[in-house]
Amino acid sequence: MYEQRLCEVWVLSMKLTLTALTVAATMFANSASAFVDDDLQKLKDTGDCVECALFKAILSGANLRRADLNRAFLFQANLNEANLNEANLRKANLNEADLSEANLIRADLSEAYLIGANLIGADLTGANLIGADLTGANLNEADLTGAIMKRVILCNTTMPDGSVIYSGC
Repeated sequence: MYEQRLCEVWVLSMKLTLTALTVAATMFANSASAFVDDDLQKLKDTGDCVECALFKAILSGANLRRADLNRAFLFQANLNEANLNEANLRKANLNEADLSEANLIRADLSEAYLIGANLIGADLTGANLIGADLTGANLNEADLTGAIMKRVILCNTTMPDGSVIYSGC
C-alpha cells in the first residue's frame, strides 16, 4: 500500500509541469543530485518558487520564511534546519525530503505530499496539514502543538512519541 501510494503521488506530481517532468527524468537518467538553476535563483531573488522544480536540492539551514513554494517539486530535498516559518507549501511534493529540525511554524502544508519525509524534531506548531499525505513519514520528537490535522493520511507514520499509526492505510 505504501509503495502504491508513493507511486501514485509521484505520477501526480510529475504531471504538474513539463519542466518538473523533464528535470526529474534527466536526474534519474544521470543519477545526479541537482536542481534547476533558474528555479533556485528565483527562490533566492524573490522567495517565491511556485510550481518550480528543486529536485534533490540542498537547502539545509536556508531562511525560507514566508516563501511561496506552492506546488513546488522538492522531492528528496535537504531542508534540515531550514526556516520555513509561515511558508506556503500547499500541494508541494516533499516526498522523502529531509525536514528534520526545520521550523515549520504556521506553515501551510495543506494537501502536501510528505510520503517518507523525515520530520524528526521539526516544529510544526500551528501548521496547516489539512489533507496532507504523511504516509511513512517520521515525526519523532516533532512539535505538533496547535497543528490542524484534518483528513491527514497517517499510514505507517511515526508520531512524535515514537508510536506508529496505521489509521490511514
